[in-house]
Amino acid sequence: MRTRGTVRLATRGSALARRQADLVADALERRRYEVEVVIVETTGDQLRDELIHRLGKTGAFVRELDERVLSGEVDGAVHSMKDMPTEGTEELVTAAVPERARPNDALLTPGGVALAELPDGATVGTSSLRRRAQLLAERPDLEIEPLRGNVDTRIEKLLAPGLQVEREHRREADREQGGRSDEEGESESRSDEEGEYERTTEEWIEGLSELRRAALDREVDVEYDAIVLAEAGITRAGLADAVEYVRLPPTEFVPAPGQGALAVTAREGELAETLNGVLDHPRSRAETTVERVLLDELGGGCIAPMGIYGVLQGEYVRTNVQVFDRDGEESVVASRDLPVERHTGAAREFGAELADRGAAALIAEARREVEG
Repeated sequence: MRTRGTVRLATRGSALARRQADLVADALERRRYEVEVVIVETTGDQLRDELIHRLGKTGAFVRELDERVLSGEVDGAVHSMKDMPTEGTEELVTAAVPERARPNDALLTPGGVALAELPDGATVGTSSLRRRAQLLAERPDLEIEPLRGNVDTRIEKLLAPGLQVEREHRREADREQGGRSDEEGESESRSDEEGEYERTTEEWIEGLSELRRAALDREVDVEYDAIVLAEAGITRAGLADAVEYVRLPPTEFVPAPGQGALAVTAREGELAETLNGVLDHPRSRAETTVERVLLDELGGGCIAPMGIYGVLQGEYVRTNVQVFDRDGEESVVASRDLPVERHTGAAREFGAELADRGAAALIAEARREVEG
């Protein structure tokens, strides 16, 4: 069967980024395009010990992919929408916004408990200033600790302490069982329900998932009671069944602008139009356009504790905005129905009003804290 040509797509090298690129590639291949995925390691990937908001302005994971597009090395690049800067490059366009995944955050714990059920003073891992502020606004008693790494790495850090403790308990049980077997000349049956074990430690390890086996070997610097991740990242990484989590309502814990959405950038022209026709999801584009216009109007980038979430409902985009100070003690919170036929202009007007209501001051203070 003849193909319509080859499309070269740049992506970051993480497992999640490759999976996202594969989703785009699959959609193109269903329309008889051949796709070559080109892996690019960005500066943001290399600075693994830096917090996201310390990597510079929004776009730390984006610019180097788009440079490959501008140079002609690739035809397009696949990004997480929430990583993209609002200021664009003249020669590039957002050719396509595929259908958005769930935009909400998720609270992950070893036992799948809700935020209200975490113990007093629980340690929660996130490197997002927005998530930190939202958590502290709801639970001021929490200890928020930095957390970086790929999705699987972060989940391993959450699971590691409990799994490592259980391994030691099982090893101790193995030693006790061995001693009794030597004395009594026979092996006793052991039951998990009775606090003992039917399997040896090695048999137990063999039965664990790959993720949990990796967690057993991970060095533990901080013992997290919970961590917060985007549900879309968990799902796209294929880890939704690997750990228990509770969804955080996106109207209460408003997600980052563009969270859950992908963006395909390309040079303006025929290929961009083709990508738009094959991949673009109009509802997702309208919602994320509102979110990004508000982000641009408020000017927070990745340095401000700010959430923006739009949902297309009939003739309006129902839009929720939260802007906090660093510790979630002060905030500007608002929602508005923005008419679809003029959603870009309406979003700018809404953003200007929020800035006047105090959002600009909170964002300026966040910038001073990060830069100073």
